[in-house]
Amino acid sequence: MVQALGDRIAEAMAEMMHKRARENWGYGKEENLSPDDLIKEKYRGIRPAPGYPSCPDHTEKAQIWQLLDVKKNIGVELTENYAIYPPSSVSGLYFPHPQAKYFHLGLIDRDQVKDYAKRKGILLEEAQRWLRPNLGYDPLSNKQALG
Repeated sequence: MVQALGDRIAEAMAEMMHKRARENWGYGKEENLSPDDLIKEKYRGIRPAPGYPSCPDHTEKAQIWQLLDVKKNIGVELTENYAIYPPSSVSGLYFPHPQAKYFHLGLIDRDQVKDYAKRKGILLEEAQRWLRPNLGYDPLSNKQALG
């Protein structure tokens, strides 16, 4: 129960910080959004996070941790599977552009995963591991997924 409560508080804090960012950047000062408006994301900008539908690769958290020296600065760590520890912690990116919208990454083909792996400098098998829910093919059989 304590962990569930901690998770909800972390998510609420992320919403609050996003609101403060919008206010500090000047375009959110006049917002008067209801809880329903917040759920429907009627605010300007987005805050995607690695591991969520528009950014499914959890390994991208490593870049954030390195750039911000997160472990040293606030003591939050990544596990070997890129889960955040302590678990009632969150991370994400803010994009304030008025046309920024969330999107869902659909199924991706083998050639796209090969290209992604090459650009990240990782093995194809590792890219497939992290992108498994988004693969449009079975990495073990070469068969295309049936949409």
